[in-house]
Amino acid sequence: MGKNTQKTIRGAGGRRGRGGVDRGNLTSRQFSSGGVVFKRNGDDIFWLITRSSPSDLFPETFWRLPKGWIDNESPDVPGPMASGKVKADEKSLQNSALREVSEEAGVKAKIIQKIGTEKYFFNHPTVGQIFKFVTFYLMEWVSDLPQGHDEETSEVVWLNFDEAYKKLSFSGEKQIFKKAKELV
Repeated sequence: MGKNTQKTIRGAGGRRGRGGVDRGNLTSRQFSSGGVVFKRNGDDIFWLITRSSPSDLFPETFWRLPKGWIDNESPDVPGPMASGKVKADEKSLQNSALREVSEEAGVKAKIIQKIGTEKYFFNHPTVGQIFKFVTFYLMEWVSDLPQGHDEETSEVVWLNFDEAYKKLSFSGEKQIFKKAKELV
């Protein structure tokens, strides 16, 4: 995400679009869901984290938990639930979390329970400031998918808790990750 990193909730500032043009004090909302996936190997527990792929908009890569919009109208446009026009129900949140884990991590998982919702502001290079809500679920690994992960992910790793925690790039995701560990 380059210089467009996640920020804790402290208030909304101005919104700038492409070329730094002031777009006023508007902040859009987006709703996503994702998963914190673990797997057991004997007495050991390993945790899945993914590394983003660089792109023109976001040349820097980040270690993160798999997550994404609840729905979308097109690859670049959030759908009615993801944009907050329609309230998402629990089933929609769960289905999108499972889908995102499948797409971004290349694994099939099952939901154990809801962990909570992370809230943060971030600045998107073309949209401006976004107030993001991400509902995370604790998931247990079922199997690897033959197609692997999608192009949004450059790497998927399974690590012990401490190693995965240190690698995660965003403090809010680290807090969700800690909650997940307490639930296992």
